[in-house]
Amino acid sequence: MFRYRVCYNVMNTFDYIIIGAGSAGCVLANKLGADGRKSILVLEAGPMDHELMIHVPAGVYRTWHEPKLNWNYHTEPEPELSGRSVFMPRGKVVGGSSSINSMVYMRGHPLDYDRWASECNLTQWSYEHCLPYFKAGETSDRGGDAWRGNSGPLGVSKGSFKNPLYDAFIEAGDQAGQGRSDDLNGFNPEGVSRLDATRKNGRRCSSAVAHLRPALKRGNVTLLVKAMVKRILFTGNRAYGVAFDHQGAERIVHAGTQVILSGGAVNSPQLLMLSGIGPADHLMQLGISPLVNLPGVGKNLQDHASVILQYECRKSFPIHKVDAPWRKVAAGVQWVFARSGIAASNIWEAGGLIRGNHKVSYPNLQYHFGPVGFEYNGGEITLLQAFAIHVDQLRPRSRGAILLKSGNPYDKPALHFEYLADPHDLEELVDGVVKTRELVAQSAFDDLRGAELVPGPQVASNAEIRDWIRSAMSTDFHPCGTCRMGFDHNAVVDDQMRVHGIEGLRVIDASVIPQITSANLNAPTLMIAARAADYILGSPQLAPLKAKFAFQ
Repeated sequence: MFRYRVCYNVMNTFDYIIIGAGSAGCVLANKLGADGRKSILVLEAGPMDHELMIHVPAGVYRTWHEPKLNWNYHTEPEPELSGRSVFMPRGKVVGGSSSINSMVYMRGHPLDYDRWASECNLTQWSYEHCLPYFKAGETSDRGGDAWRGNSGPLGVSKGSFKNPLYDAFIEAGDQAGQGRSDDLNGFNPEGVSRLDATRKNGRRCSSAVAHLRPALKRGNVTLLVKAMVKRILFTGNRAYGVAFDHQGAERIVHAGTQVILSGGAVNSPQLLMLSGIGPADHLMQLGISPLVNLPGVGKNLQDHASVILQYECRKSFPIHKVDAPWRKVAAGVQWVFARSGIAASNIWEAGGLIRGNHKVSYPNLQYHFGPVGFEYNGGEITLLQAFAIHVDQLRPRSRGAILLKSGNPYDKPALHFEYLADPHDLEELVDGVVKTRELVAQSAFDDLRGAELVPGPQVASNAEIRDWIRSAMSTDFHPCGTCRMGFDHNAVVDDQMRVHGIEGLRVIDASVIPQITSANLNAPTLMIAARAADYILGSPQLAPLKAKFAFQ
């Protein structure tokens, strides 16, 4: 295991203070401290990432259900989900959610970023401006080309765990006319494919592994864990430091250059509001004196709604029985000595980006395919001789909000996602169920497909599918947008992530995303942080790259 001494006797002043050692915060610590001359303090509310299951790819279930590593949020009762509350895990550990996620590495569709440029007045955020940062950030085991990088800090590997169910899934997608791609992050971002993962040499390659550990070795980056930031401090309209609790006492540190908030889509707007930046009327109701009235703080909350279909498998494979004690031991031994086998797999190694109907201009649904079924019994998971398919709606029209419940930083905020508030989102998920069933019905699955377990054949009509979605829908854990980039009345930061109306303060994480991208969010968040670091340092942005794509 990697182990580093974490400093507890810190100075009072640093050039940069980074709040949150998550996906973005780790990138920023690495890039801002690269020359060794800037002093940087990284404050993380959670512990170090010493938990073994963080680093074992197949340990993903254990990590995101581990309360010591997780903020353990739940949404407020969702009106369109029959009043259900939805579990929303967020990483509370060094590496943030990149230490507890399923490791799927997806950039989203190039047209997502071109929409930011055209629809959000963010002309410097078109895909040709983002592509060089995606490439520079990764070392892909596919090798470097016009779309992929081969010399970056993040290890990215294509799914390689062998199981006939993966092969059947990809062949069935082709047979169903849903398309096929060799690389959804490359030339053809549409169809079914083996997916990339943030995995290197059989281990999770979190943002902490890729970025923070090299930064800590230089000596000019100080990491403080279990440090709960309570508020940002201001002189007039300039941020000059932060107040945080650590080891039972409140401490204050000063930032000579900037305070950078990288708490994520939930924590960043929460801390802004606790510090007096946000909707003035909401703050005053809670007894917080507004410093800057930014009504967009906490608004524009977006996420990928998801449902899971499961099917019995007519053939048994080793992964279906891996939860047997002796098989767990064998898998663990193979991982320890060879970094291979089931334990080296993130399970969701295949998937796809597809169109739910002929009206959309590019894929609006996403698959994650796993060659094993599961059911929850209390807090425990039981594996089934089955296979599972997540289907996500990628570009929701519904928008929610993060609100404070009180002025106490230890009180969790209220998460109102407003899932399915726009009827369009429900209809796209209905399309997703139909498309998934079409795929599984193909001949590639004939020797493998058993009965549909979830939702089951009794859920047949569109009306029945709608009712089932409302009762079963959850999330793929991709919240974003709550401190969005832009220049209108409801924008929170500009195109360089500077908070409107405040000097010396930036927000850099998934909360700045103006429109959710059409796939998992870890890769876009890393890219945003890398670009932001260059803005902060005053370094030229990497030259735009125009690559050819199949849809052009």
